[in-house]
Amino acid sequence: MTAGVFSAVVSIETARDLYGAAGRGHGFDHVLRVYDLALRIGVAEGADLAVVGTAALLHDIGESQGRSDHHLRGAAMAGEILAAQPAEFVAAVVHAIAAHRFRKEPRPRTLEAQVVSDADKLDAIGAIGIARVFAYAGARGSALWRAPWHEIAAASDSDAESGPKVLGDAYTPVHEFVYKLDRIPDQLYTATARAIALDRQSFMRAFFDRLDQEILGG
Repeated sequence: MTAGVFSAVVSIETARDLYGAAGRGHGFDHVLRVYDLALRIGVAEGADLAVVGTAALLHDIGESQGRSDHHLRGAAMAGEILAAQPAEFVAAVVHAIAAHRFRKEPRPRTLEAQVVSDADKLDAIGAIGIARVFAYAGARGSALWRAPWHEIAAASDSDAESGPKVLGDAYTPVHEFVYKLDRIPDQLYTATARAIALDRQSFMRAFFDRLDQEILGG
């Protein structure tokens, strides 16, 4: 839906080439999904689509050196890539990239940064989010299931980080849903993203209800 919405400063083809080994944590398909979501949200919220689209395409370029602090490395790289563009535009894109991480500073101060952050979080939930969680668990050799999600939720505390730290190898995709994915809708900034998130949350809860039912012999 989005390719013709605005005149891109960085094309999809150029962005793909810029990544190379970057984006290894998600792949360029993740970048494209974030790009589409960001422009969808940006249109609805009245954001600057040139900033939103450019930041979305470049938001994970810092991953070539690993996930840690990739938002800050990517922001610096984007500043260099866009050096010939107007300073105000560059600053807006750089901030949106620097502020896209979940539970990392800086927080998004502009509408455009909030849109990109929301789009990135939305790609972690819904059917895509479930697929990513189970793919990651499979790669790590984690157990598929240990307890119904409602039981895990009832026993969990308010700290979304405590589950992985305490459970270690006992942490499953169901725990990841309870401790992270199911909480993402409450962390979003824009009304448009929250509406999308609630629909995806409903799907996830139905999926994990059905998973519990089938594993327990239902």
